[in-house]
Amino acid sequence: MLTLEELQHLMADIESDRIERTISTDNTDKFAKAICAFSNDFPNHRCPGYLLIGVKDNGLPNGLQVSDRLLQNLAAIRSQGNIQPLPALTVQKYSLPNGDVAVVEVFPSDLPPVRYKGRVWIRVGPGRAIANETEERLLSERRTTLISRADARPCIGSTLEDISLDLFRLNYLPNAVSEEIIEENQRSIKEQLASLRFYDLEKDCPSYAGILILCKNPKLWLSGAYIQFVRFAGTTLTDQIESEQTLSGDLITVLRDLDALIKLHNPHRPIPQTILREKQFSCYPTTALREFLINAVMHRWYEESTAPIRFYWFTDHIEIQSPGGLYGEVTPENFPRQTAYRNPVLAEAMKTLGYVNKFGIGVQRAQEALKKNGNPLAEFEFKPTYVLVTVRNVHKIKSSTKPDRF
Repeated sequence: MLTLEELQHLMADIESDRIERTISTDNTDKFAKAICAFSNDFPNHRCPGYLLIGVKDNGLPNGLQVSDRLLQNLAAIRSQGNIQPLPALTVQKYSLPNGDVAVVEVFPSDLPPVRYKGRVWIRVGPGRAIANETEERLLSERRTTLISRADARPCIGSTLEDISLDLFRLNYLPNAVSEEIIEENQRSIKEQLASLRFYDLEKDCPSYAGILILCKNPKLWLSGAYIQFVRFAGTTLTDQIESEQTLSGDLITVLRDLDALIKLHNPHRPIPQTILREKQFSCYPTTALREFLINAVMHRWYEESTAPIRFYWFTDHIEIQSPGGLYGEVTPENFPRQTAYRNPVLAEAMKTLGYVNKFGIGVQRAQEALKKNGNPLAEFEFKPTYVLVTVRNVHKIKSSTKPDRF
């Protein structure tokens, strides 16, 4: 966090590749481009960049009164998912004699290039520009010395042949990169994959994220990369198995099959409200099941565990068990308010593919859906090697009669 004296020095200094001043308070697009550019840190300062809101070109405050709403809107830019991978930033208010200043401090990303709505923005002196192919390549190459996250590391031994290039070109690339950039692209396929963190140019192999998202058979490289679904005829693991299924393959296929599986086993049925009116009812809100399963896919251990994600359906409850405990600064006490991403590239891909709307709110959305459907709130069990989510059947809670078999 800046001291007041440090802020005044930044305000008095000329605008540079680490400082951008503005008097606008509602130009979210401009703010996001600045955050994206500072995250890329193209000059390689390895120091934060600063967006100063409420400061004129001459370095003096313009008399702005910074509201809580403005601070909340600035902080929300991080979780909206338009900037990928997620930027690291802080937002602070400073009160000066001639007005307030809102400061967005943006830290360099360890997974460049960072994109805003499919474009890579960088600082060029006091201005900002869209990176050209050479600049993107330099950012991608710099990443090889910075990566520490599991899904960004190279999958040694794998090759380009393990990647479905049609899946990349037809399903992923159009959603991740703006149409204009694709039309102008003259890079090799490896460079295109590397710019999205799916390929390591130095090691000449896909990253683990590339394997998970685009590989024809990711289980060859990550043996636990699948979902094990089992439906039981009773309430315990010893009861008869009614059906079982293994979901595996590239991420797009797995998520599509997961949606179909939920729809098959959790149908809506009409419940009479009056003589002329019915209400659609299901034992579990689809939104909640989907959110908990997406979280399991996004946050699980992949390299460290050979166990699958377990999706077990009992007559009175559902259990979703994800390998790997809580990550980073997340603890049982601050969950789910605090978020951290063990697999940031995978999280980015799920947002790009439309399976995540905003980051950091999935559990809250799921709990709200359970509440509206009449289910109890989900229960969480945190262990060093797994996270277990238990969701109770609303029919079992409301009635002592045996539920219909779906």
